[in-house]
Amino acid sequence: MHTEQLPTIIVTGGAGFIGSALCRYLIGNRLARVVNVDVMAYAASFGSTRDVEVSPDYFFRQVDVCDRRALQGVFEEFQPDGIMHLAAESHVDRSIIGAQAFVRTNVVGTSVLLDVALDYWRGLEGKCRDKFKFLHVSTDEVYGSLGDDGVFTEESGYDPSSPYSASKAASDHLVSAWGRTYGLPVVISHCSNNFGPYQFPEKLIPVTILNAIRGRGIPIYGNGLQVRDWLHVEDHATALWALFEEGRNGEKYNVGANVERSNLELVREICQILDGLCDVAPEGGYAQLIEHVTDRPGHDLRYAIDATKLKSELGWRAQKDFSEALRETVQWYLDNRDWWEPLINEESSL
Repeated sequence: MHTEQLPTIIVTGGAGFIGSALCRYLIGNRLARVVNVDVMAYAASFGSTRDVEVSPDYFFRQVDVCDRRALQGVFEEFQPDGIMHLAAESHVDRSIIGAQAFVRTNVVGTSVLLDVALDYWRGLEGKCRDKFKFLHVSTDEVYGSLGDDGVFTEESGYDPSSPYSASKAASDHLVSAWGRTYGLPVVISHCSNNFGPYQFPEKLIPVTILNAIRGRGIPIYGNGLQVRDWLHVEDHATALWALFEEGRNGEKYNVGANVERSNLELVREICQILDGLCDVAPEGGYAQLIEHVTDRPGHDLRYAIDATKLKSELGWRAQKDFSEALRETVQWYLDNRDWWEPLINEESSL
């Protein structure tokens, strides 16, 4: 433990959506010294960590998780007490168009990080060795698709449908193997769909908000009846810290808030919120902008998370009310054009 009495944590992908929320949570509550390791790919933004950059407990290193030597340098410089691994390519549509980037970052990058972490952990002694943890942040998409009923549990079989989810499934298996084969203390989390501030504009909720306020069509794949289980990103951050501190080594934990919505229901709810918040709405309301487009290949029908294990073992509960948090998210995008406007290429579909 360091003189500040705070653990030093490497957060990979800390300039992304979930990673930056985790950095803001850890720094804002003085829970850890944070070393944000991010290559700053297209979905990362320095603006997402602007609130913590002035903290003496926050450090940033622009490093690719596939770069072994650079990672070793970060470990040597900061002597971390643990790793929270969130760096990943994460957009399903992009994985369908270009799968190799997902294999490189999510699979190769995770294996390189595991190797570097293992070498470092083997050199630790006493309490430092005992307390070290490698938390791997994954997705419920590795489980594939559910029917009209049922939920994903930690015992659900892997059945990924997209190159993205297949790459995350592969990284999960690597983490498990490094735990079983080498004894590295690892924990794996599987989360449901996240939402909240600072989410990159290509994702469903920000696409809906930003297309609506710019008078553009709001695309919905197929009939829009695909169901997702939604979790506020700030609730997710609290769960990840609980897992880092108290999760049992070698275990998997599902993280969810039991909030299921079909894509069409969700988009219509956002449109209703915008109708009430915006002075100028299209005749008939923003829902008039909804456009059904050709469905995504291999589109999973339904995801639903059972987070009983996390709740019963660690006492974690999601705190956000979904409808209230969704309204706050819409308001955030309305109030923070300076964050999202530079990320949008007007020549693209964003």
